Order: sequence, then structure tokens, then C-alpha cells
Amino acid sequence: MDSAVRAGRSGGRHAVVVGGSLAGLLAAQVLAGHADRVTVIERDRYPEGPEPRAGVPQGRHPHVLLQGGQSALEALLPGFLAELRESGSPYVGMPSDLVLWQAGRWLRRVPAQVYIYTGSRAQLEGLVRRRVLANPLIDTVQGTEVVGLLGDASRVRGVLVRERSGEARAAEPRALEADLVVDASGSGTKAPQWLAGIGAVPPHEETLDTGLAYASRVYRGPKGVLDGETTGYYVYPGPDQPNGGGALPLEDGSHLVIVSGLRGDEPPTDPDEFTAYAKRLGHPLLDRWMAEAEPLSAPFGYRRTANIRRRYDLPGPPAGFLATGDALCTFNPIYGQGMAAAAMSAVALRDALTDPRRTPTTRRVQRALLAASRQAWDISAGADRKMPGALGNAVDGGSADRFAEWYLRRVMERTAGDPVVGAAFRSVLSLSSPVSALFAPRVARAVLFGRPLPTPTEPPEVPESGA
Repeated sequence: MDSAVRAGRSGGRHAVVVGGSLAGLLAAQVLAGHADRVTVIERDRYPEGPEPRAGVPQGRHPHVLLQGGQSALEALLPGFLAELRESGSPYVGMPSDLVLWQAGRWLRRVPAQVYIYTGSRAQLEGLVRRRVLANPLIDTVQGTEVVGLLGDASRVRGVLVRERSGEARAAEPRALEADLVVDASGSGTKAPQWLAGIGAVPPHEETLDTGLAYASRVYRGPKGVLDGETTGYYVYPGPDQPNGGGALPLEDGSHLVIVSGLRGDEPPTDPDEFTAYAKRLGHPLLDRWMAEAEPLSAPFGYRRTANIRRRYDLPGPPAGFLATGDALCTFNPIYGQGMAAAAMSAVALRDALTDPRRTPTTRRVQRALLAASRQAWDISAGADRKMPGALGNAVDGGSADRFAEWYLRRVMERTAGDPVVGAAFRSVLSLSSPVSALFAPRVARAVLFGRPLPTPTEPPEVPESGA
């Protein structure tokens, strides 16, 4: 059997991570405990501070760190959450701190059961980068792209890299040998082509695309916050309300406003048209706030929102190669799972490499990585299957998924007004509880036999007593 990180011919173990974003940095942090050196290859050059960069095209849009991701990051980088709070990242309780509309109902603002961080992606990634790259075993090769793999159909033995200088590229790639290559290059990964280039079988891809697109713009409200006890607004899109959007707080006191629509109804990036598009959310709440707020940026658009899962766990891919993060499983970003899934995958990598009961073969570790992203996939793909116009080979989830959709529809009908059902639903969405939490006896009784409880007829201005 192969080992996922095996000793090289010279006795030193070298791991290469392709991509220096969140998933790649956290994978490098784990691998530094098993390799003599880890090299992170990043197409961009890292900024000096927490700034958006070209390699994270969705970096200017809202990002949330779900509770499952918080626990994973704290396990990988002890003390990280305290750093995140100290840096000013808003810590938002759900549903007490937000005005939320979902499945045709305003949610009651009962005491918070889950919390999310809503600071910018650049801020969070900058903090992770500072912690990870302080490790002397981890080196970076920046301004450089991977253009192929070394090895053959049985084993990957390194990568071919080429420097990038603006738009100009060096003529000849150079070889960088490694005992393990981890693809964390994101949703635009070229790994299937790289594998085909060495005679290996590329992975089967499962796809589901609603055509959802969104646009975002930074605003500062006249009082720095939305409405006193309200931290943010959000309208979740759904089959009966295809337009979504809202405003979430950033670390500097501003708010990031997002609006979304489906294929053929993409939000515009013209400032006036962006403002007009926000009126489609079915209630003038956000529109009124935007009219009094000051825009601090131009609108930015994003349209690559398909769910894509690459099945490297199936027979075919060679030893010495793993995929993680969006290179393994890309989710519709509207559900806010990407950062949490990347962190949870790094924990799965750590656990698989240190499992005393099993030899960490490449395929075994890859299965663990896929399992870590399964719940996020089930949530994102499950929700998108119900959206009008969804396309792809994963649209039909089969009979089991049809039962799950029936049960979930009943959950959704009760989430807005029933604190018990709502708490279970939010814990699953935050990736802090397994899906089985929705079938706990108390929850199942309410879902199967209880009637939906009353919900607010207008956006609730303040949290309920005790929230």
C-alpha cells in the first residue's frame, strides 16, 4: 500500500500544495506535521495586508464563517477565534441579531442558537496566512503557476511550474519533485487535465447549476449599523422567491450589500441599476436603508456558482495526489459554506494521517476529505435541485432525495416560527450538527405532527424577550 506522505528517495519528505488560499494554507498547516518541508505554490503574490486579490474572484462578496468552520479553525490554529474577534470581525447571533426572510416567512428573532462571523474574506484569510506561514517548515513560491504533473498513471511525483510576470510567462516550465501533491487551486482547477497528461484517469464530475449570479457593494449607514438592535438583513432565495439578498456587517463598521438572481436575470453592476435591482426582494426594508446609506465601492458581480463534486475517491487517480477545498467540491457560494468546508476538510486530513488504526493510503485519505464535504454538498445541491432552471447530471437525486425533500419542506414550513425546529435546522446549516439532528424525536414530532406556528407579518424590529 502507498502512504499519502511517504519518504522520498533522499529520506526527506516533501509535500507540495497547489494554491495558497484558505484550503491550501490549512492543508499545509496539517502536512507540516508529517513532512520535512511543505511548499505552497500560489499564482498571486500575497498582499502586505488583508486585501482582496485576483486569485480569490469572489473575495469582494459576503463571506460567513459557520460554526462548523469555527470549531475546525480553532482545532487547527488554537487561539484563532480570539484573534478574529480582536480584529473586529462581527460575531452575529442567528436569528436574534438579524432580520431574516425565508420560504415566505419572516423568522422570529428568538435567542441565538448559532453564531457566524461576517468579516471580510480578506481579513480572515490574512490572519490564517500569518499564522500558517510563521511555520519554518512551510515555504511559498508566489507568482508561479502549476502547468502539469510529474509521474505516471500509478503515482504522482511532483509538479511542473512556471513563473508568472504580469501577463508574460516564462517560456519553459521547471520540475519540482514531491512525495505528495495536494490540489487546493480552487474551483478553476486544471487537475483533471494534468492527470490526463500523465496517462491517469481524471475524476468523474457531478454538476448542478442553477445559473444563480450575484452582485455586491459596500455601504456605510448613517449610524454605522442598520437599526440599533439589528445587525443585518437577509432574504434567502428559493423556488418561490428566486431573488435574494441583504446586508451583512464588516469589520470596519460598513455593510456589504448583496443581491442575487437566476440565469437570465443576473444582477447588474451599474450603480443605478444595482440600486433598482434591490427593490425586487419583496419588501422595501433593504431599499430604504440603502437610500440613506453611503456607497463606498462600485458593485462587483460574480456568476460562477455551480455545484461541482470531483470523485477522486473512486478508482482511477494515482497515488501521491489529493484534492481538497473547491478543487474537490465546489458549492454554490450563496449558502456560505466554502470557508467552513475548507477548514473541516483540513481537520479530516489531519485525522486521516494520524489514524493509528489504518495506513493513510492516498485513496483512504481522499475518501476522508470527500466525507468532510458531504454535508455541505447535500445542503447546497439539495436546495439547488428545487430551483427553477437547474441543470446538470446531479439534478435528479433519486427516490431517497425525494423523501428528504418532502421532509425538509415540512422543516422549512416550521423553522420560522418553531424555536425547536429552527434551532435544529440552523445547527445543521451551520455544519455544527449532523443532518440526523433534524430527525431527533422532539424535532421529528413537530415536523410530522405539529402545525406551523405563527410568524411575524412584518420584519421584526427587535429581538424577542430574552434574545
